[in-house]
Order: sequence, then structure tokens, then C-alpha cells
Amino acid sequence: MAAHHALIVDDEPDIRELLAITLGRMDIDCTTAADVSEAKRHLDTAHFDLCLTDMNLPDGNGLDLVAYIAQTKPALPVAVITAHGNMESAILALKSGAFDFVNKPLDINDLRNLVSQAIKAGGAAADTSAKTLIGRSPKIEQLRETIKKLARSQAPVYIAGESGTGKELVARLIHDQGPRAANEFVPVNCGAIPQDLIESELFGHVKGSFTGATSDQPGLFRVADGGTLFLDEIAELPLQMQVKLLRAIQEKRIRPVGAQQEVAVDCRILSATHKNLAKMVEDGTFRQDLFYRINVIELKVPPLRERTDDIELLVRHFLGVLSERLGMPAPTLEDGALEALKRHPFPGNVRELENVLERAITLCENDVIAPGDLILPNAEPITGAAQPAPAHSSPPEDASELQSYLDNVERERILQALEQTRWNKTKAAKLLGISFRALRYRVEKLELEKN
Repeated sequence: MAAHHALIVDDEPDIRELLAITLGRMDIDCTTAADVSEAKRHLDTAHFDLCLTDMNLPDGNGLDLVAYIAQTKPALPVAVITAHGNMESAILALKSGAFDFVNKPLDINDLRNLVSQAIKAGGAAADTSAKTLIGRSPKIEQLRETIKKLARSQAPVYIAGESGTGKELVARLIHDQGPRAANEFVPVNCGAIPQDLIESELFGHVKGSFTGATSDQPGLFRVADGGTLFLDEIAELPLQMQVKLLRAIQEKRIRPVGAQQEVAVDCRILSATHKNLAKMVEDGTFRQDLFYRINVIELKVPPLRERTDDIELLVRHFLGVLSERLGMPAPTLEDGALEALKRHPFPGNVRELENVLERAITLCENDVIAPGDLILPNAEPITGAAQPAPAHSSPPEDASELQSYLDNVERERILQALEQTRWNKTKAAKLLGISFRALRYRVEKLELEKN
């Protein structure tokens, strides 16, 4: 079995054959398609490591396919085959998200080099499939343009926004589009580090400086040297640590715990929090001088409720990513389900939308997501239940608690059906109106066990 799998899209049988033979000699399995429609059907049902597409196709063009892949499978490298000398088409393809292009008549060596680089790029992007800003709303377009401008600067950027809006994604994009892109992007959640370990985590320590320090550790500032350090939830830093952080940023030098000498560091500082830092400054819980230092430029990420026009694109993207992850065909969404999503306020923003769709994709029947497959607060999450769901309090306003709330809603619904059927999963699945496979998946994920 070949290590990789490529999709070849061209309406000329001779070209498809040539490409398939060339890639086959590189130990790459190939699936071919003659037009955009056939290519999309393959993309919806199989995993690929590379896509090669002609620009001119019977039912569209290569740009249509590039745009579709960018939305549904952003980690998949796609290269466009263009007519010789047609640089305009090549540039359009690159702007649309293509990895690269190759000219006709095909040079085999050039093709081999392109394919090798694309495979490497796809492998490197496997863990960063979310590194795409999805949406066409004015606010997202404005955000993209601002990111491009900020990427060229080295000034500290403070990224403001609610939980789940994608602040870390924005920080990554600033890094990736800037001159430090070849070096490390180091994210750190300041709220997830125990207070007595924050200084050591950020600045490092020397062996023997405290109990448990069995070896020298460089710290995250030095790991990010030459690159970008992203301080997420910076509002959670205690005041004492804020003083030390301010000095590190101003002087570009740090002192590891237990060390006698300072160490020079060069990293760009990006920071974020879902809290109101200006209000915390007024309350005296966040240092004013640090706030001014990290807030040289403030970038606001809009909540999902302010860009509802993007929900359909986000849904298409997440369904593609999730179905591939779960090894399922990408489902479609009933109009009623899409409207329900557009009406929902999404206090958990894009992260909540992804979680809702992950549930729905396992609960739906016949690869169609109906409104009843969506587990939304104040809505019937599952159709076909024999008894009404237990009463619930209103959903929490704090987005950080929303995931737990939704898990509890789903857990109670499933437990109700299991108990009613004496833990006969086949009968419980039928009662819930979902497949046995879907029920088994949810039982395992929610760690439900018979008492």
C-alpha cells in the first residue's frame, strides 16, 4: 500500500494517465476525476494528501476547486496546472489558496519537485488544519487586512475577544505572515500554569534552584527566541509576575530562576484575554504600565453573533474536517438546521459551533443533519425520544462553562434512553432516533457506564 494518496483532476485522459504514472513511480496512489463535480464527490468520501487540478474543466475551473478545498479541507495542498506563460491564472490560483502551480507542457522533474514539496507541506500542516480564517463577512475581511498589516510590524499586539472567537488563530496568522515565520510560535495559557511555576515556565531555571529542578530548563521566552511568544489569558498573571514580565519585555532580557546572569532574548510578544483589561487596570488588578506596553496595538476579534453570514461557510468547513477525522462521509445540513444555527447566539462562539457540529455528525441519520440532531440550549437536541427531556436551568452566560452544560444535556438525554431500555444500546439508539454507531461513539466519548 502506497504511503500517500493524490487526487488528479483533468478532462484530458492522456494528462490524467501521465500524472498517475508519474506519481505512481513516487509511491503515490492516485484517484482521477474529469471535472469539478466528480472531484468534489471524491473529496467528500476519501482522504488525500495532495490534489492536482487543471485550470480549465468542463463544469468550472481549477479556482472553483481550490476555493472548495480551502473551505472544507484547508490542510490539503492543491496545485494548479496552467497553460504555459499564463502567469495571471497562476497568481489567481495562489491568491485563492493553491499551494503552487505547474505549467503545460508538463516537465516531469518540475512536477516531481512540486509533488515532493506539497507532500511535505501537507505533513507539516496536519496538526494545524485550523490555521485558516473562515468567512467572507465585512468584519472578517477587515480582520484579514489588519492581520496582514500587523504581520509586517514587530510591535506588541493585544488581541481582544470573547472565549472561542479564535484569538490564538489570529496570533498564529500574524506570526505566519511575518518575518519571524521560519522560527517558533510558542503559545502559553497563563491561566493554566500554577502560580508558583509561572516564573520558571516563562524564564526557565537552573538545576537545583528549587525542589524538583533536576536539570536546567530554558523557559518559554528562550524557546521563542527569534520567533513569537503568545501569552494567552494574560489577565490571569498575578501582580508580582506582571512586574517581571514588564521588565522582560522592555529590556529584552530575562533571568532564569536561580541564575546569576541575565540572558538576552528576542521574541515578538502577542497577548490576549477574554477579560476587559482596561477595567482591570481601573480596579487595580492589572498593572497600567504593563497594559500600555502590551497594548501598543489592539486587535479586536468579532464574536460569531456579529458575523452570522459566515456560519454557513464555517459549517461547511467543520463538517469537512470532522467527517474526515471520524472517517465518515461529509453530511449535508437541512435548511431548518442551518436556520437554527444562525438564530443561536453562540456565547461560546466558533469553538461552540464546532462542538455542536461534532455531536450532530454522530447523531444524524443517512448523513443528513436535521434540527433535532443539534444539541442547542433551549432546543430539542434529539428527535424521537419517547419521553421529554429533564428540565434544565438556563444556559450559563460564561462561555467557559458552556461546554460542560452541553455535555450534561447530552449525557442526560442518552442516559434516559439507556435506562429506559435497560442499557440495550440497540433499542436505546432506536428510541433516540440515531444509529447504533452514533450512540456507541457518544457513550464512549462521554464515558458513560452502567451503574
